[in-house]
Amino acid sequence: MIYETPEAYLRAPRKAVALFGMSGLGKTTIAAMLREAGEWFHYSVDYRIGTRYMGEHIADNFKASAMQVPLLRELLLTDSVFIASNITFENLAPLSTYLGKPGDPSKGGIPFDEYVRRQRQHREAEINAMFDTVKFIERSSQIYGYPHFLCDTSGSLCEVVDAEDPQDPVLKTLSQHLLFAQIIGTETDAEELATRFDRAPKPMYYPEDFLRQSWSDYLAERGVTDATVDPDDFIRWGYRRLMDERRPRYGAIASNWGVTLHAADLAGISTPAEFDELIAAAIAAKS
Repeated sequence: MIYETPEAYLRAPRKAVALFGMSGLGKTTIAAMLREAGEWFHYSVDYRIGTRYMGEHIADNFKASAMQVPLLRELLLTDSVFIASNITFENLAPLSTYLGKPGDPSKGGIPFDEYVRRQRQHREAEINAMFDTVKFIERSSQIYGYPHFLCDTSGSLCEVVDAEDPQDPVLKTLSQHLLFAQIIGTETDAEELATRFDRAPKPMYYPEDFLRQSWSDYLAERGVTDATVDPDDFIRWGYRRLMDERRPRYGAIASNWGVTLHAADLAGISTPAEFDELIAAAIAAKS
């Protein structure tokens, strides 16, 4: 770790931390608090994915839908309207909409092969966005004058790295520039996240082997075909499986490359100084 002791972190003139863990445990909330305090640059990996690397895919998907409407088709063909994604740190709906859900087109699904293709695009985009972190650490200081840097990672970070490989290119590169800090929740938190997901299922990123096996298992269990799958039912069905699959992967990143923070502790802080104390305590616990 780049900060070997709590004191090394607290005294560092330029602090850099990457928060990771299940979506919904507070990464973006903490990042927003630090950003609003004025001394921390907030780098959102999901935002970078949705703008720099998948922005064109997202816009083209919007345009393909608009071309089905005669009025919009005419306006698009004459360059009379402009269609673009309005993605923000807080609203990643354009990215989620593009990833989509596999299943019955009449229920908003897309063909499974197309779903896999978009998943592959997301994987490549996420890896590139993680590597971009190093560049933004430099830019945040040199251009914008921020002394400290917070990387708000995607919930699928654990799916695009191998925490057990000391030569993993993403983890090895970034660990030289920042501290990885896992946010870990309780079983109650996991149940709340699952309940929240059931109310409003959203597209997710799956590692391809896991996705294909899950799809095969789902078809057999439900007795349906690719074209008759209820997209929301599959996403709900797969959510807990995916979270169970991710848990040990998150833990391995923290164990081999960083530290662990508890969601309940993070929920109780409101200042950068309190955040620093939590990070310092996590480094001490790791030692």
